[in-house]
Amino acid sequence: MIEYLLPIIAVFLGFGFVYFIQPSNQKSIKLLLSFSGGFLLSITIFNLLPEIFDNHGHDHTNAKSAGIFIMAGILLQIFLEFFSKGAEHGHVHLSSKSEEFPVVLLISLFVHAILEGFPIHQTHGLLAGIIIHKIPVAMILSLFLLKSALSKSSTIIFLILFALATPIGSFIAENFEAVNHYHTQITAVVIGIFLHISTTILFESSEGHKFNIAKLASIILAITIAYFI
Repeated sequence: MIEYLLPIIAVFLGFGFVYFIQPSNQKSIKLLLSFSGGFLLSITIFNLLPEIFDNHGHDHTNAKSAGIFIMAGILLQIFLEFFSKGAEHGHVHLSSKSEEFPVVLLISLFVHAILEGFPIHQTHGLLAGIIIHKIPVAMILSLFLLKSALSKSSTIIFLILFALATPIGSFIAENFEAVNHYHTQITAVVIGIFLHISTTILFESSEGHKFNIAKLASIILAITIAYFI
């Protein structure tokens, strides 16, 4: 039950912070985003990758097929970002003056979030990684939605649907045997998605790509915590 509730709570924690605190600058959010990128990348390398390749043992052919699915995940995420404009890693480039409900943005985020929910119940530490990732992304999405021409009801509907996507993925993985049969392949796709998102966060979150000691410290802290989970 906890893997269903916590991703939802994470989204509304991010929204609540933006709505009630109304941060004047985004430096703290970007720092949290850097932490989440480091944490997600570490969980992917420490936990998800060994799980995939341990399942294949010493079979080179099957291990290479896992690599193909990882690359498919990277390409899928690149494709989704044509529509989300990079919202998964903290960028929202859509028009803030439009009153139209951002259906395409929601669908791309929904697909991404459903997939990340699939391996939660079988991969140690992944739930924490997803929660830590969702909070700053929800903050940035909320800032955009609240400043846009959308009504508050549309904003809430958007965030509810986004919050439900990951638990839906977890529910499908746990209750549909046909899907669970392809757990390894789906997990490999998720690894590709996480590798793309986390590395993009780490490479893009510095202003002008300047050295930032606070960012570096947050990433090292995230890696250390992820290692001991």
